[in-house]
Amino acid sequence: MLHAFTLKNGRLNRITAEVGADLRIEQPVWLDLVTATQAEVEWVEGSFDLHLPKPEHLRDIEASARFFEHEGNLHLRSDFLSGTERHSHSVAVAFVLSGETLISVHEEDLPIFRLLRMRLHAESGDIADARDVLVDLYEMDVEFSADALEEVYADLGRVGQTVLGTPLSDRQAGMALAEIANAEYVNGRIRRNVMDTQRGLSFLIRSRKLNATQIEEVHQIQQDIESLDGHTAFLFDKINFLMATTVGFININQNRIVRLFSVVSVALLPPTLIASIYGMNFQAMPELGWQLGYPFALLLMSLTVALPFWYFWRRGWLK
Repeated sequence: MLHAFTLKNGRLNRITAEVGADLRIEQPVWLDLVTATQAEVEWVEGSFDLHLPKPEHLRDIEASARFFEHEGNLHLRSDFLSGTERHSHSVAVAFVLSGETLISVHEEDLPIFRLLRMRLHAESGDIADARDVLVDLYEMDVEFSADALEEVYADLGRVGQTVLGTPLSDRQAGMALAEIANAEYVNGRIRRNVMDTQRGLSFLIRSRKLNATQIEEVHQIQQDIESLDGHTAFLFDKINFLMATTVGFININQNRIVRLFSVVSVALLPPTLIASIYGMNFQAMPELGWQLGYPFALLLMSLTVALPFWYFWRRGWLK
């Protein structure tokens, strides 16, 4: 699908163009290709005399392949968050800044792009050119990352109350570990995303394609990214603490079980010894000359079981 927009009074106006027409005549400020067909890709490439990246090339992590200038056009590859804050994932987006037109290519319609299209279409803003659209997309991506971090804070707060409030059972500890692992995954995804955004913004500044106002806005976004980087580092420490605490509770529960088996084994050792000696002493078996031999042996075995259990209970080893 191809979304085409022109600029009028700081507001995006959606236009409809037939495949095969010359897009340059419409002077679009932004062309957003979402899961575009081969015909649409070739149409845009022919209109602007350039080559758009293939979907399989969007995942190249080499900096030299992600940010470069070719024949006067700026090429950028950036990751944008998609999905809900708690279940977010990254989607690779390719940008080509050709003259006064921004072309974006991605395989999934991102909420940030939908929001910017609706907001700039409904409201008159400060959009002056295609570079403003690109900077606004990066700014909204950082805002989305900040919202996702707030959700991670809230999730870890609930997990922390559960872990630190009362002793955990094995089932509760397993559920807490699953939530902590999910928070760690989301936090790592956010950190990687803002780092990628920072690289893209740095490339824009070095390209010298931005005016003074846009450079100032980019600097403010970079400051927000630095603050988010500190938050992600703090969350990693908190995740490690909660993970270690939860694993500690699991170890305590396992130690209780092992201790119980150890106590029972020690308590049953004396009667086992008596039964072994009694069963092997064929020359003086109680039933041959003493009618109370069996009851006496059973009583002795019972006492050797009860006394160790009583002692262990007094010491608190059975609690």
